[in-house]
Amino acid sequence: FMPLLDRDKITAGLPKTWEGFLRDWDRSLRAGNYPETTRYNYLLAAAQLARYLNQHATPDLKAEDAAEDPTEVTRAHIEAFQGWMIETRSASTALNKHKGLQQFFKWLMLDEEEIDRSPMERVRQPKTVKKLIPVIRDDDTRKVLAACKGKAFLQLRDEAIIRLYYNTGARLSEVGNLTLEDIDLTTDSVHYHGKGSRDRRVRFGPKTA
Repeated sequence: FMPLLDRDKITAGLPKTWEGFLRDWDRSLRAGNYPETTRYNYLLAAAQLARYLNQHATPDLKAEDAAEDPTEVTRAHIEAFQGWMIETRSASTALNKHKGLQQFFKWLMLDEEEIDRSPMERVRQPKTVKKLIPVIRDDDTRKVLAACKGKAFLQLRDEAIIRLYYNTGARLSEVGNLTLEDIDLTTDSVHYHGKGSRDRRVRFGPKTA
């Protein structure tokens, strides 16, 4: 899934200073040729921090200035937001936000020279539990392929897609974004456009071909 970036929607309702910085940051990311999904995740992380400081921060956190201006954000604000993300979402989501905020405050410090030090400097990354992804059994794969059996275009297309996943272990978006030019039936290979603009070519089997 490739979210269509709508910056105005992401920043809707934010204080003017936050909105202005995020608009400028998005322009900088576009100039750096960052993929749309990366820009979306980065901007969303910063916007969520701004909303947290406005709506959920406890009185003892003293977040009034930071809620209006990202240059006033401190380590304590980031850690409170990160803890809230872990409690309300998950550690993996909090880690995703952590990485986005690292880039935002790095940009504020190095590119814009609006802050002398990043509030992320001594904030620890959330620890996440690494889960093994279950591998689909051959019997289950055969059942899925059996559901696609037929000579109609849609059935043949669906079987080709399932076999391509099965052969290459590609991401959902990699197969979903394929074009005809990405398939080479001379070498039985596919050109995937991977996450973070990392391209690769992968071979597939004769049945898939």
